[in-house]
Amino acid sequence: MTKSSAVLFILIFSLIFKLEELRAALVLVVLLIAGGLFMFTYKSTQFNGEGFALVLGASFIGGIRWTLTQILLQKAELGLQNPIDTMYHLQPLMFLGLFPLFAVFEGLHLSTSEKIFRFQDPGLLLGILGSLFLGGILAFGLGFSEFLLVSRTSSLTLSIAGIFKEVCTLLLAAHLLGDQISLLNWLGFALCLSGISLHITLKALHSKGESGPKPHKGPVSSSDLELLLRNREPGDEEDEDEGEKYFVAQGQ
Repeated sequence: MTKSSAVLFILIFSLIFKLEELRAALVLVVLLIAGGLFMFTYKSTQFNGEGFALVLGASFIGGIRWTLTQILLQKAELGLQNPIDTMYHLQPLMFLGLFPLFAVFEGLHLSTSEKIFRFQDPGLLLGILGSLFLGGILAFGLGFSEFLLVSRTSSLTLSIAGIFKEVCTLLLAAHLLGDQISLLNWLGFALCLSGISLHITLKALHSKGESGPKPHKGPVSSSDLELLLRNREPGDEEDEDEGEKYFVAQGQ
């Protein structure tokens, strides 16, 4: 429920950094999605003050992160429009930020584990390394797709796509694990899907308006005529004269 506030923070920071224009339709989309996700997960867990503060802080920082990422990706002067370039520069910094946490919370357990460093079964070790390698490939694909989506659209679109993923996760939990979904939860699910559908529709209409053909004000502009005259070869004039003589003869 608290995590649904991430889309609100992203909208706020997008407006602060002038990445989005304040429109009634955009505010309606965000309110529908955030409110719908809140209702969809209502009374699904016990409240914890410390967890609430941590998740709210993570949503706040996530809003700043993806807004600044959009600025970084869409600023032509930096030359980081390619997601591979962005990952090349950002991933080492992300690794340095996560490694101390890994060393404190998981380093000792991992170093004394019989599955990796103190292994006795080579087959088990190869299976674990293969799983880690597969997880790394999936993580690379996820990061690449996220940066690509932000570079082509916006951080708000990425957040909405993530919420759709969360809705699918909750539906699978209800179907596979037997979680109970009340009428209020289903109403929230409908509101959330309505907001996502509205956002997709608005994006499609906006893209169609930008990519539509622009009508010519005149039949042919002077610059077009000048370009045609410059590119015309000498043999073309002879063919044109023969064509004129042919049409004159036909008219006679």
